[in-house]
Amino acid sequence: MAEEIRSRDIMHLGPVEVTDKSSNPAPLGLMGFGMTTVLLNMANAGWFPVDTMILAMGIFYGGLAQVIAGIMEWKKGNTFGTTAFTSYGLFWLSLVFLLLMPKYGWWDAPSNNSLIAYFFMWGLFTFYMFIGTLRVNRALQVVFGTLTILFWLLALRDYTGSASIATITGYEGIFCGFTAIYAAAAQVLNEVYKKVVLPICPVK
Repeated sequence: MAEEIRSRDIMHLGPVEVTDKSSNPAPLGLMGFGMTTVLLNMANAGWFPVDTMILAMGIFYGGLAQVIAGIMEWKKGNTFGTTAFTSYGLFWLSLVFLLLMPKYGWWDAPSNNSLIAYFFMWGLFTFYMFIGTLRVNRALQVVFGTLTILFWLLALRDYTGSASIATITGYEGIFCGFTAIYAAAAQVLNEVYKKVVLPICPVK
């Protein structure tokens, strides 16, 4: 009887509004992407070789952290964030595996043509994500626009074998990574200070 009374009382209350109190996962994903992209492209620009530091960043911060951010975006109902962070997290993991599998004899090294196709398709994916940013904010437009260029420059580098294009690609990638770091920092600082510290220029 008591259970029936409680059920009737709940029904009389009407619809219950649920407020999302979870934190914004986007800065985690953007920072994981941005820092790893900067470090890898420092190597592409010739500052130092691709070594364990970059591989570790690719697995943990560029890879796992972005996948976690993507899952958190799914919980918040953000299709764009889910698709972006999960995809780029798995991109970093796939890139690390491409580098490690031949080294340890797990699989043959990818051919040059397959790498060209790999980077081209990631550029194509990023381009359509860039189109999505046209409805979000200017900061993300710069991130995804420069990332599209970066992937296609990587494909062009492997197609031509040009050292000059490789260096240009590295510096363009460094810039791209820092735009993602900026977007992450802006969201964190703007929330903490409850005012615009770093503008991201939302689309009206």
